Amino acid sequence: MPSYSVNRDVPAQDFIVAYAQFLQRQGKLEIPGYVELVKTSSGNELPPQDSDKWFYLRAASVARHIYLRKSVGVGKLNKLYGGTINRGSRPSHHRDASGSINRKVLQALEKIGVVEIAPNGGRKISSGGQRDLDRIAGEVSAVEEDEE
Repeated sequence: MPSYSVNRDVPAQDFIVAYAQFLQRQGKLEIPGYVELVKTSSGNELPPQDSDKWFYLRAASVARHIYLRKSVGVGKLNKLYGGTINRGSRPSHHRDASGSINRKVLQALEKIGVVEIAPNGGRKISSGGQRDLDRIAGEVSAVEEDEE
C-alpha cells in the first residue's frame, strides 16, 4: 500500500469525518461535560445541532490543521473557527471562536499523544499522531479508489 499524507492527497471533509469516527471508536478523547450546552463562538446564535459528534469533528479538524502547519496556538484556532456575527442592519464583523473549546480540544489531543507542545509556543503534531493521521488518510484514499 503506498503511503499517503494528510496533506493534499485526500479531501479534507472525508478525512475529517473518518478521523472523527476513529477518535470516537477509540474512546480515549476526554470530552468536557458542557458540550451539549455551549456555543462554539460568540457570533453563533445556537449551539451545534449534532450535540454528540461535534467535539470529535472539531478535534479531527484541529489535528489536520496542525498537521499541515509547523505549530499552531489557541489564538490562531480561535481566528480560524470564528465567523461573522449578524449585527442586523449594520455591517457584519468577524468574531473569534471560543478559546475555551479550542484549548480543551488541544489538551485532549495532547493527552492522547496526537499533538505536543512546540518549543517556540503553540502545539505541533507528534510522531505518533502523524502516523495515525497518515494511516487514516491511506484508508480514506483506498475507499475513494474503490469507489472509482
